[in-house]
Amino acid sequence: MTIFEERESAVRSYCRTWPAVFDRAAGSWLYDENGRAYLDFFAGAGALNYGHNNPVLKGALLDYLAGDRIIHSLDMYTIAKREFLTAFDELILRPRRLDYRVQFPGPGGANAVEAALKLARKVTGRTGVITFTNAFHGMTLGALSVTGSAFHRRGAGVPLAHVTPMPFDPSVGSGGSLWFECLLDDSGSGLDKPAAVIVETVQGEGGINVARAEWLRGLADLCGRHDILLIVDDVQMGCGRTGPFFSFETAGITPDIVCLSKSIGGYGLPLALTLIRPDLDIWGPGEHNGTFRGVNPAFVTATAALRTYWQDNELERTTLAKGQRIATALSALAQSVPGTLIRPRGRGLAHGLAFENGELAGKVSSAAFERGLLVETCGPQGAVIKLLPPLTIAGTELDQGLALLADATQAIC
Repeated sequence: MTIFEERESAVRSYCRTWPAVFDRAAGSWLYDENGRAYLDFFAGAGALNYGHNNPVLKGALLDYLAGDRIIHSLDMYTIAKREFLTAFDELILRPRRLDYRVQFPGPGGANAVEAALKLARKVTGRTGVITFTNAFHGMTLGALSVTGSAFHRRGAGVPLAHVTPMPFDPSVGSGGSLWFECLLDDSGSGLDKPAAVIVETVQGEGGINVARAEWLRGLADLCGRHDILLIVDDVQMGCGRTGPFFSFETAGITPDIVCLSKSIGGYGLPLALTLIRPDLDIWGPGEHNGTFRGVNPAFVTATAALRTYWQDNELERTTLAKGQRIATALSALAQSVPGTLIRPRGRGLAHGLAFENGELAGKVSSAAFERGLLVETCGPQGAVIKLLPPLTIAGTELDQGLALLADATQAIC
């Protein structure tokens, strides 16, 4: 028995999928304690869009640490925070004509979601929230209440109330109407007007389910007409994962509240933002707080990432090109396995390969690991192989990983 098995909680999960002891990482690669290399198509569940130990971000971080600069600051003013807010304003918000206040709710994505839900209820005076089938928004009680997974919801230990699930776009076919709209317009439906709707434009943990732009526009229009706040959870799909910085940009919508985390810190350091329409920013001082709101090293690497990769649209362009490369490869792979139903889907550098069942997907994931490729499973019953390579991955590395996945899939199927 190892020290991990003896002392670490049984709740551990990724180490069961990938039973190696990892030691170092660079770019798109992880190395275990024996020096074996693994190509990373997981990227810290989307927290490492710019790769492991990105040298530009590492240089900024090391310079900051060497200068005995502020590390922990709650929500006090610091130079590092000022530089981050300035870069975020100049490079992300203003070019997109977005006017948001930036709240630092805590270190993780669930913190960003909790703040968004709490504020929506405070602003509207209403309690209900609309969520969608197969949604995933986090593991704290508020975030878990708007999460669809029965497995994760069972861990709450208390009723998860004040939430109504609706069908996510792929579940309702190609029609333009929203079941949600029918219920809102029907005085006999029993649905009270909610405070907010929370949605992922591409569901990551839910199985790489991609919402159509027209469906998202319809949802945004519906929320506007009924005075319901629209929250977009961009924790995993933001920061360029689908191509543009925000995943909702291609739909041409402007959410009332946006949740960001994971790769906003750039280097894998903890940072989360809740972006708030200015007139909704009615918090009292300290009304929502947390000890780790101001992780200054994360401000430093976040600023370096913005100034390195978001001065122009080059990263967006290459992400979309690499995404098309994945889509082509996955379509060819799905057609190459006779008698097995495999459905590829995705957008940008978030792609999935949906299998007939979770057992099959799990075996393919294990076979990929044996070949030196890290891929996660997601969706109901874990039946979807999820591909989230770093946005900075080289074309040769991308092709190598896709070849390993193809070999693993054909070996199992």
